[in-house]
Amino acid sequence: MRQLRLVITVDDYERALAFYRDALGMREYAAYAAPNGGRVTLLDGDIVRTNLSKGLGFSKEDRDTNILRIGFVAAEIVRHGGVALCAAISPYDATRQAVRKLFGEGQFVEVFVDTPLEVCEERDVKGLYGQARAGKLTGMTGVDDAYERPRGAELTISGSGETLARNVRKLENYLVEAGFLRN
Repeated sequence: MRQLRLVITVDDYERALAFYRDALGMREYAAYAAPNGGRVTLLDGDIVRTNLSKGLGFSKEDRDTNILRIGFVAAEIVRHGGVALCAAISPYDATRQAVRKLFGEGQFVEVFVDTPLEVCEERDVKGLYGQARAGKLTGMTGVDDAYERPRGAELTISGSGETLARNVRKLENYLVEAGFLRN
């Protein structure tokens, strides 16, 4: 079985985390998913930002630094036989491509959870979009900062037009067809 590095590039962070948790069944899925019983590590963008990228803001440079750090940690996990799952908003294509280059051929899978901005705003539990619309927050992805849609994602799933269960099946089917998982 091939080594797996899975990146979800999203414009809907909360949906991505729900997707990951359902898609991977958290820890019990790890033994099934990881080649040779390796460990599965979820790199949650908020947790990484709090612990590894503390002090970074949301400028383009700081966002790039944060995503590159997540990518580096994920590449190390994969290099040591584990599986890294990353749920972080990575709005810039050049940065996503730089992270892709940290991995060996066939070790990086980008999954784009395609969700309309309006839906992201409806689901925003932190109230960040409301703050951005009121002018209290700047640099909000999709509002006053760019979001560059992925051009080379291996898989695109709908963050609003499909059920979570259907998206999970789509991801699992892709991973089986690509040789990452056994049927």
